[in-house]
Amino acid sequence: MATFNDSTVGTGTGGTTPDFSAAQTSRPRTRVSQLGDGYRQAVSFGLHTDLKSWSLKFAKRTDSDVAAINSFLEDKKGVTSFDWTPPTTGANQSKFICEEWNITMDAYNLNTLSATFKEVAEP
Repeated sequence: MATFNDSTVGTGTGGTTPDFSAAQTSRPRTRVSQLGDGYRQAVSFGLHTDLKSWSLKFAKRTDSDVAAINSFLEDKKGVTSFDWTPPTTGANQSKFICEEWNITMDAYNLNTLSATFKEVAEP
């Protein structure tokens, strides 16, 4: 199992630390029954009902750092999970996949990689 950090990805110090524009999305899984007269009944569905999704941006990174992150994500092919520590959880790592990311060339040797990390429930 790989971990998304500077030493395993191969970036310079802080290369895998996302910018402060990171955004967490929650969408709890529920089942809703709409009853007569406007009544509604909702229940949580499944064992892992609130897996998180993170929109991340790695801005103003060098060509080599962006290439290393891109290579790491390409190696996972959107199906193999990796460990990552979200900024709000401190030392609690979770398993994530990244199915989509893009790279923008901002200037010479300065690039931005945007990605969405989706939490997955795996042992």
